[in-house]
Amino acid sequence: MPKSWVVVPTCLPTIVRRCHRCGAERFRANGKFRANAHHKLLDAWLLALCVVCGDTTKLTVFERINVRSVRRGLLDRLHHNDPSLAAELLQDPVVRRRNRIALDWEDAWRLDTGGPDDPENVPIDVVVRFAARIPVRPVRLIAEGLGLSRAEVERLVAEEDLTSAVHLGGKRSGDFAFTLRR
Repeated sequence: MPKSWVVVPTCLPTIVRRCHRCGAERFRANGKFRANAHHKLLDAWLLALCVVCGDTTKLTVFERINVRSVRRGLLDRLHHNDPSLAAELLQDPVVRRRNRIALDWEDAWRLDTGGPDDPENVPIDVVVRFAARIPVRPVRLIAEGLGLSRAEVERLVAEEDLTSAVHLGGKRSGDFAFTLRR
């Protein structure tokens, strides 16, 4: 029976965008929205604060859209500053591309391994699932989950004691599985 690990977000990621006031490159979204109506047209923005000077930037969610074409639930979530909506919108590639932003997930996630390690000298199968699209190096996840250094994990991969159907180099944000033979 394979073990299941889950990569879970702990907070909203940092937004990588240059501040027009101080030149810093990081903003922190706090889940607040601003909506502005122009007769039957609606604009909506996700607000983010510069981590250095506190200046506010507006990330466009939609602009000049007919109010009737917005789902009622979405409008309610905007008006109530739903933090889960902020998380969804930050991961939306259309919103990121429109606003020319990138996300920095450093210190914004954790790995839940589900319990104590297995006994030594027993092969283990692990399925790693992502609760959100968080780009992380699989070697880093495996090292953290097993309590090893990344160099040790890379050595296990090179010696084929740790195998996976996916390439373990680079970053992944999708589910994968691996087997460790001790």
